[in-house]
Amino acid sequence: MIIDNAKKVLRIECEAIERLIDTIDDEFKIAVEYILDLKGKVVVTGMGKSGIICKKIASTLASTGTPAIFLHPAEAAHGDLGMIVRDDIVIAISNSGNSEETVNILPVIKRMGIKLISITGNPDSVLAKLGDVVLLVDIKEEACPMGLAPTASTTATLALGDALAISLLEERDFSAEDFALVHPGGSLGRRLLVTVADMMHTGDDIPIVKENTLVKDALFEITAKRFGVTGVVNGDDSLLGIITDGDLRRALEKDGDILNKHAADIMTAAPKMIVKDALAGRALNVMETYSITTLFVCDAEKRIEGIVHIHDLLKKGVV
Repeated sequence: MIIDNAKKVLRIECEAIERLIDTIDDEFKIAVEYILDLKGKVVVTGMGKSGIICKKIASTLASTGTPAIFLHPAEAAHGDLGMIVRDDIVIAISNSGNSEETVNILPVIKRMGIKLISITGNPDSVLAKLGDVVLLVDIKEEACPMGLAPTASTTATLALGDALAISLLEERDFSAEDFALVHPGGSLGRRLLVTVADMMHTGDDIPIVKENTLVKDALFEITAKRFGVTGVVNGDDSLLGIITDGDLRRALEKDGDILNKHAADIMTAAPKMIVKDALAGRALNVMETYSITTLFVCDAEKRIEGIVHIHDLLKKGVV
């Protein structure tokens, strides 16, 4: 019974979102265009459960390139309306469209000449009648069996808010770099802001041997530099290959006497490389894709400029 009830709730909420698809029309387009032309910010307001959804919508807008804040309608009536200026747009959300606290501040908003985007489930409500744009969240039923607790309606409203935010993001060509600027904290921001140059090892810390270096000397280089790898370069100092612990083991299995061989005889040719200007997230992606823990940093002529290890990504908080 518990599992059946859970599945029923999810079906009802899925249906609520699916019903929204057919309601996306010119009103939605106008709402997006209003916000794109905005000189101020988006003020999202709503009471109760709608207010919680408002906070999420305001947060999503702000993090995707649209300045936005949440305004509690009850607090607005006691002075916080001063947060709104004439260049702003208000998105007011109420499923009934007649929430007292929300409706009470609408006349002031209208008097200020501020455009109002109304999101409601009731086309005959006060909120719908006062809106410059009305986005209807028309649900068939709430997931609550008594039809009392906002469930499907809040889920659908949240999805509509995401549709607004992402439509605006697309219209603005908001890039991953733009996203990083407003998300500097956490691993996401560091992946998009930190470059390979910020964390690579350089100079004498780089393990390098020539192609004609004896394997026993290459082994000393691997041990001394403690990356579990060494780069193998030619006479022009261009990277030809690498020798890893795995290469040494495979060479030993094939031919037990390898210490007097040359590095070029056992190296893995054409290793994965990265440029120093690449983002840390790119380095992580290459390592994950090819199941490797180290990347040599090279210039356009494949000359080694540094080396970066998965541990460096961990230290920077990228992983």
